[in-house]
Amino acid sequence: MGTLEGKVAFITGAARGQGRSHAIRLAEEGADIIAIDIAHDIETMQYALATPDDLAETVRQVEALGRRIMATQADVRDFDAVKGAVDAGVAEFGRLDIVVPNAGIMGFARVEDFTEDAWANMIAINLTGVWHAVKASIPHVRAGGRGGAIILTSSTYALMGAPNAGGYVAAKHGVVGLMRTLALELAPEFIRVNTVAPTVVDTTMVQNEAIYSLFAPELPPEERTPEVIYPRFQGLNAMPIPFVEPRDVSNAVAWLASDEARYVTGINLSVDAGAVLK
Repeated sequence: MGTLEGKVAFITGAARGQGRSHAIRLAEEGADIIAIDIAHDIETMQYALATPDDLAETVRQVEALGRRIMATQADVRDFDAVKGAVDAGVAEFGRLDIVVPNAGIMGFARVEDFTEDAWANMIAINLTGVWHAVKASIPHVRAGGRGGAIILTSSTYALMGAPNAGGYVAAKHGVVGLMRTLALELAPEFIRVNTVAPTVVDTTMVQNEAIYSLFAPELPPEERTPEVIYPRFQGLNAMPIPFVEPRDVSNAVAWLASDEARYVTGINLSVDAGAVLK
């Protein structure tokens, strides 16, 4: 039996990247999954987002582990859509124990150069979307009377500033503040609330031309190769690696979700190869 046998987890941004990894890792430990993802592009984004086929692949991989999954195309900016997906999942699976608001986007500009729409989307997805997921989930977790675990996706940028990432930094700082408040509000019911704070993770969020141009603006696109970019990623970390893998973050999520962390609440767990030490 896994550490999450018989439990149900709700994960946002589950079509690819960290979200898919979290769904697979929690399923490996015995959890059934309620999954949502916007699964289409957003006009203000500088890279392509997930697709319905990506979400279907997450379903395939979770089911291959012998676990159940209900996956819905839904936008975390839309509270009614989020609530509808959570309610339907709980109706199908009978409970909710773990909440992982993971959906997020990255965008790059100096603060004064952000467009109104780009800033609004950054905050709406990375912060308000987290609140929507938690707000829709708390009544179901509470109804179980068994406590529960809420793990918000933070970032090393929740603990520092970063040029050209003001919207992302502001949202992720907000996520940590939200976590600490929720941890206090829900502690009497043994509902634990924590964040995971990764450094650069090897996902499409960083493996794209927009990020490569940010890290190597002096080079033409054809010369922005991994051999050039990865050492620059590595410069962010204390350990000599360019990035962590999604599963490294998922392992932290799985631990925080489990009874092994039954008295751990209110922490920002860094999975960052020492990046916050630099």
